[in-house]
Amino acid sequence: MTTAPPARPARRGRPGYDLESLLAVAVKLFNERGYDGTSMEDLSRKLGITKSAIYHHVPSKQELLRLAVNRALDGLFAEVDKLDGAGGRAVDRLEQLVRGSVRVLAERLPFVTLLLRVRGNTKVERDALARRREFDHIVTELVTEAVAEGDLRPDIDPATTARLLFGMINSLIEWYRPRGGTDGGELADSVVAVAFDGLRVRPA
Repeated sequence: MTTAPPARPARRGRPGYDLESLLAVAVKLFNERGYDGTSMEDLSRKLGITKSAIYHHVPSKQELLRLAVNRALDGLFAEVDKLDGAGGRAVDRLEQLVRGSVRVLAERLPFVTLLLRVRGNTKVERDALARRREFDHIVTELVTEAVAEGDLRPDIDPATTARLLFGMINSLIEWYRPRGGTDGGELADSVVAVAFDGLRVRPA
């Protein structure tokens, strides 16, 4: 009986950097300087490694951007997937999506921040914006359904409601810091209270 060769260790970069830690530093620089204002040379200096060590992990700066924005988008669409088969009233599913989206923002703050700052200058950015529009459309459909069911105010256009709702959520990137004493769950409770207390139809 032959003995199987030992499993090869996961591929890591040079001097102690793996893809995850490289991505974290890249996102930090992109948020500080802007994606267009950050070069691979800037990244190599920040990391203290050569550009060839970076290319050991990724073929280009655009790939780092793609991985980063998809980290945020995948988190948001995972919350959408949780609604499949949930049933119940649309307003409850909308509230669930809002809570989940706030938690994604809190847990993946640097990635969501970068996503919200892309402007469509590259194919990666345009693809990200297309996925954002798809997500916005899902939110608008939920709002429309909740209005039809009589649970949300009918006097506000559903698309406007969706934009205002997620405009409030997206504004959290400007001031929310995870170490500030409020966790993602508490933050979600606050957003839901502020938003839905004003949007829900109340019995006369």
